[in-house]
Amino acid sequence: MPEDSVFIGKGSSVQSLLLKRANRHGLIAGATGTGKTVTLQILAEGFSAQGVPVFMADVKGDLSGISQPGTTKPFLTKRAAQVGLEPYDFTGFPTVFWDVFGKKGHPMRATVSDMGPLLLSRLLELNDTQEGVLNIAFKLSDDHGMALLDLKDLRALMTFVSEQSKELTALYGNVSKASVGAIQRRLLQLEQQGGDQFFGEPALELADLMRCDAAGRGHINLLAADQLIERPQLYATILLWLLAELFEELPEVGDPEKPRLVFFFDEAHLLFEDAPKALLQKVEQVVRLIRSKGVGVYFVSQNPTDIPDKILGQLGNRVQHALRAFTSRDQKAVRAAASTFRQNPGLDTEKVITELGVGEALVSTLDAKGTPSIVDRTLIRPPSSRIGPATAQERKSILSQSEFGPRYDQVVDRESAYEKLQKRAEQAAREAEQATLDKNRVYKAPARKSRKTASARRSSRQGVFETMAKSVARTMGREVTRSLLRGVLGSLFKGR
Repeated sequence: MPEDSVFIGKGSSVQSLLLKRANRHGLIAGATGTGKTVTLQILAEGFSAQGVPVFMADVKGDLSGISQPGTTKPFLTKRAAQVGLEPYDFTGFPTVFWDVFGKKGHPMRATVSDMGPLLLSRLLELNDTQEGVLNIAFKLSDDHGMALLDLKDLRALMTFVSEQSKELTALYGNVSKASVGAIQRRLLQLEQQGGDQFFGEPALELADLMRCDAAGRGHINLLAADQLIERPQLYATILLWLLAELFEELPEVGDPEKPRLVFFFDEAHLLFEDAPKALLQKVEQVVRLIRSKGVGVYFVSQNPTDIPDKILGQLGNRVQHALRAFTSRDQKAVRAAASTFRQNPGLDTEKVITELGVGEALVSTLDAKGTPSIVDRTLIRPPSSRIGPATAQERKSILSQSEFGPRYDQVVDRESAYEKLQKRAEQAAREAEQATLDKNRVYKAPARKSRKTASARRSSRQGVFETMAKSVARTMGREVTRSLLRGVLGSLFKGR
C-alpha cells in the first residue's frame, strides 16, 4: 500500500484512497446497519495518521470511541488477516470534542453576522418576503456599525425595524410589520430549541480545525450531534455555514499533495431537503470550488439519490455499502447507484449492491491521473480505535487537557447592536427629561406675548421628547427590544 494513501480494504486487489486525490470529494452510502459508520471511522483514522485534520459530526454518539484504542476481538483480528492488515495495532487518535450546546465538548459558536441572511433565512424557514426584510435588517446593521453577534442583537434590531418601518421603507425598500412579526416568532422558536447557544462569541476560528498533534497526526474534530440532529434544520445549517466559511476564508492552493482538511457531512440528505434554489446553487458552487482550497468534502447518506446530480457528479471517491430493493422505488435507486461506477466486466454491480454483507462495499477511487478506478467488491478494514462510544469519564479527561478550553468554554458578550440601541434609547430618555425641565423653567419665567408664542412652538417640539421619555418609563425593566423609541431613527441616520 502506498504511503501517500489511506488503506480502505481489499477485494480483488488492495483498495486505497490517494491523498493527492482526496480533495476531489467522495460519497459513503448504504442502508442502515451495513457498516457506514465503521467506514467513516477508518477513513478518519487514515487521514489523521497521514497528518490530515478531519471534521465530522457524531450523529449517533458512537464515533467518540475513535479517541480510544480498540481491543482485540476475534472478528476484528479475522478481518485484519483477510485484508492483509499487518501488523494490526490498536491506538486512539487525537480528538477534539465540540458541542453546540456545550455539554459534550467545547462550545462551537458563530456570530449572526457570520451566518448571514441567506443561511439564517433557511434556518428560520422564511419566505421570500420575510427574507427580504431580514436582508434590510442586515444592511441597516452594516450601514451603522451595529454588530450582530447573538440572537438578542437580532431581535432588538428587528423590533427597531418594525417600529420604524415607514422611514426604513423609504430608504431601503418595503418593510412589512407582518414579516417582522413572523421573523420574531421564528427567532423565539429557535431560542426555545436551544439554537441561541450557537450564536455568540468567542466564535470558532477555522485554523483551530486544521491542527495536528505533536506526533504529526491530524486532529479529528468531532461535533456531538446526537441531540443536534433532533433539530435537522439547525444541524444542516451549521454544517453548511462551516463549509461556506472554509470556502470564503481559505486561500487557493490548487491540488496539494494532501488535503488541508477533510470534511465529512453525515446525514447529507438533510442539507438538500426542501432547500431553495439559491441555496442549492450555493452548495454546488462551494463543492465545485472548495477542492482548490485543499478541502475534501465527503457526503454520508443512505442512498446516492439523496444527493443532487450536479453535486453527485463531483464526488470522485465512492464507497457504496448494501442497498435494499424491496420496492420499485428501491430497485430504481439500486440501478441509479450501480450506474455511477466505472463498470467491472467480472462484476454484476447492480446485483452485488443488494448482496453485500455488513462491512463489505463497492469501492471506486480516483487514480493518480484522476480517473475513477474500476469498481471492486471490497472487505473494509477493521478500525484501530474503539468501535463504540468513549465513556463520560474518558471524554471529560480529554476535554480537561484540551488547549481549546480556555479559549472557547467561557462566553464573551461585548458591545453590539443590543447595547448600542439600548444606549440610544437611554440617551433619548435623558434628553426628554432635560426637555421637560427646560419647559417647566420657561413657564415659570415672566414672558411677553412674543415669548409665549416662541414658548408654544418650543413646547410643541418638546412634546415628541416627552412621548419618548414616557415610552422609556413604560418599558423600563423589560428587554431592550421593547424599548427602542420612536425618534431614535433620526439620530441613527444623522449625517446621511
